[in-house]
Amino acid sequence: MAALAAGTRRPWVGLGAAVWVQIAAGNAFTFPLYSHSLKSVLGFNQKQLTMLGVANDIGENFGLIPGFLSKKHPPWLILLIGALACFFGYGIIWLTVSSTILPLPYWMLWIALCVAANSSAWFTTAVIVTNIKNFPLQRGIVAGILKGYAGLGAAVFTEIYRVLLGNSSSRLLLFLALGIPVLCFASMFFVRPCTPAPNEDPAESGRLDFIQVSSLVLGFYVLSTAIVDDNISLSAPIANTLFVVMVLLLMAPLAIPVKMTLYPTPAGELGMLGQAVGSPGSLNDEGGTAGITEPLLEPSGVVGSPGSLNDEEGTADITEPLLEPSGVVGSSGRLNEGHDSSDVPLLVAEGEGGVKEKRKLGEDFKFSEAVVTVDFWLLFFVFFFGVGSGVTVLNNLAQIGIAQGFDDTTFLLSLFGVGNFVGRLGGGFVSELFVRSKTIPRTVWMTCTQIIMFATYLLFASAINATFYPATGILGACYGVQFSVMISTVSELFGLKDIGTFYNFMALGNPLGALLFSGLLAGYVYDNEAAKQQGIHLHGTNVTCVGPNCFRLTFLVLAAVCFVGSILSIVLSLRIKPFYQNLFAGGSVGVLPDTNQQDQGAASAS
Repeated sequence: MAALAAGTRRPWVGLGAAVWVQIAAGNAFTFPLYSHSLKSVLGFNQKQLTMLGVANDIGENFGLIPGFLSKKHPPWLILLIGALACFFGYGIIWLTVSSTILPLPYWMLWIALCVAANSSAWFTTAVIVTNIKNFPLQRGIVAGILKGYAGLGAAVFTEIYRVLLGNSSSRLLLFLALGIPVLCFASMFFVRPCTPAPNEDPAESGRLDFIQVSSLVLGFYVLSTAIVDDNISLSAPIANTLFVVMVLLLMAPLAIPVKMTLYPTPAGELGMLGQAVGSPGSLNDEGGTAGITEPLLEPSGVVGSPGSLNDEEGTADITEPLLEPSGVVGSSGRLNEGHDSSDVPLLVAEGEGGVKEKRKLGEDFKFSEAVVTVDFWLLFFVFFFGVGSGVTVLNNLAQIGIAQGFDDTTFLLSLFGVGNFVGRLGGGFVSELFVRSKTIPRTVWMTCTQIIMFATYLLFASAINATFYPATGILGACYGVQFSVMISTVSELFGLKDIGTFYNFMALGNPLGALLFSGLLAGYVYDNEAAKQQGIHLHGTNVTCVGPNCFRLTFLVLAAVCFVGSILSIVLSLRIKPFYQNLFAGGSVGVLPDTNQQDQGAASAS
């Protein structure tokens, strides 16, 4: 069966299913919900616990293998492997925490947690790679939506933990081991590759706006219910009713394909919009022939976006560089005029002694070609400093709250999770809006948020209780922006062909930051201060640290890290600014990515 066009119902069903998969991918954010049980049941100190947090982050972000496999294999296989990792990893941890088996050696538990959290990498790779290729004209928004729901997963799992599981760590781990695989098995058939529409469709933007609005409503609803539950003891019927409403809001994205089924767009209108077209003159999968009012390519234009055309679409691959002195295709095949060879920089991404043939930003880079470029490593380190510092707070959130004198640390996770969600969603939307209207590089928003993170860490270090809740939410939002902006940026600079590999390599900045800033710094500082307070000299004892000094030095170091990250982000933004000025010179861009992998995946899935 041929790949389906983006104007049909199928990609929207896939996007709705991907939302649920991304909620499941938020399982790695649940570590603070059961970390205290690992510490109390197994007698770990804070450094041992933070190293388990590092295992959680390594597993969550080590996606190079699913990234490579996503190039040749269909999404359902990637989701299946992730479901199995979730089942075996969390299953082993549940057996240990519930005392069903004798406590496992520390190294074995570390590996089990790494495997369990690695399911997130498989889930995210499958849905991100598939959907930004299905909706390449809206890649920033789609990436923000999907990463946003993953961030919201922390708040959703917290509500499940409170309402359905009675604040039981053991029950939560069992739910993760069984419930998530069942969800993925139910969703994997719907997450399928489609041939993207060659032109922008106004209806597509409206549908994505609906998903963003409904997700924002969901995020604030979850936050509101968490605040109410934190201050008022709700009866079981009321709590269950609120939970059912949350589930219904999670299903909102599926309203789009339902509407398209009940009120289908006439075939003639589809053709005029230039959507639902697999190739010139091809039949629409929904029935009827989609009319074409513009040629797929101008006679002498160059597609103004990453990627190339597939031979199976009836057109040979385009090998000309993206940014020629003239004739860059903008939206719907229009040429962006006004550029000649004297005022358009060549924008060559050169590595020192690495690439023999110079490539230009925006072309489909191979991974070996991208890793020898300056821009690739600048983006990596900017992302590393942003998410590495943020994940340190996330992994130690329960202990930070206790040290500050807060009893209910589950609310902190909900607050951070909703902030993370808003940041991921807003990062995709805002960066897409300004890059199209003002040609502002997306990385400018990484700069802004890391400056805010710098100030937020200083607030944490000051240990002012009145600022603790706002600072947690703000930090979660800034942390979330890094993800959605990074995905869109790397896809535009280096193309969509190897996006799974690029994205997952960049994501390694998260566990690397957790290892350095959480495992080696925060854990050591905490245990050292706890030992001083208890008057002991051995760090193997499970002791609790209380007071601002438990994490003050850690917060000051994280502030310095984000300051350096913001400087690097400014440098990167200045370097790639000419690229974005030319790519989006007409206010929008036509995107025709390489769809070889999509067609293979579609054939396998069909």
